[in-house]
Amino acid sequence: MMTCLLCEKNILPEVTWRTMLYPEAKVICDACNQLLVAIDGPRCTRCSRSSTEGKCLDCIHWEKAPSKDSLASNYSVYPYSNFMQEIITKWKYQGDYELGNVFKKTFRIHFKRMIKTTSKAYVAVPIPLSEERQEERGFNQAAMLAEFLPIPKANYLERIGSEKQAKKSKEERLNSVNPFRLKKPLNKPVILVDDIYTTGVTLRHAAKVLLEQGCPNVLSFTLIRS
Repeated sequence: MMTCLLCEKNILPEVTWRTMLYPEAKVICDACNQLLVAIDGPRCTRCSRSSTEGKCLDCIHWEKAPSKDSLASNYSVYPYSNFMQEIITKWKYQGDYELGNVFKKTFRIHFKRMIKTTSKAYVAVPIPLSEERQEERGFNQAAMLAEFLPIPKANYLERIGSEKQAKKSKEERLNSVNPFRLKKPLNKPVILVDDIYTTGVTLRHAAKVLLEQGCPNVLSFTLIRS
């Protein structure tokens, strides 16, 4: 019998004609699954923040910035919540790699929704960790998420330095130096993959490097919109 990756309770198998014909191992119980609610209702068309205005104030600000916005748009699957914070802490900071599989099915479903309006052949590029963070955590959560997607992957980005963005204020993030460089040019449209969209600065830094090296267009697909 499987146990839930979140609460560790036994998962009772559901027996129906569908499960008999298309067996699928459940990694999360129904109770925990009900707490994982995806973003619903009106959202900002540029960053996925809940908004009834089409575009939120942050995205309007990015569009008015002196330099052209490097990120075409972002699509996020889940809103940030206390329950999500608990999962991210256990998965990302306590090294529970298998916990990431909780998101696999829903992440794929929403990815199909995001790209259904485009015919471009995108490549998934995960946001990299510094060598220090990679060694500390044992894995890169963005790379794990990218592996869930049914498109080619390219680990061409490299992070310089090891400053933690999570501990910076919004102003500090906005004024931070670009921490990325590209290992080699990538002249294909890119979908950047990361776990959390907060201010969008990290993703825009990465997008800027890609555009400067010949990439024609950059979107981002993230697990959470905080």
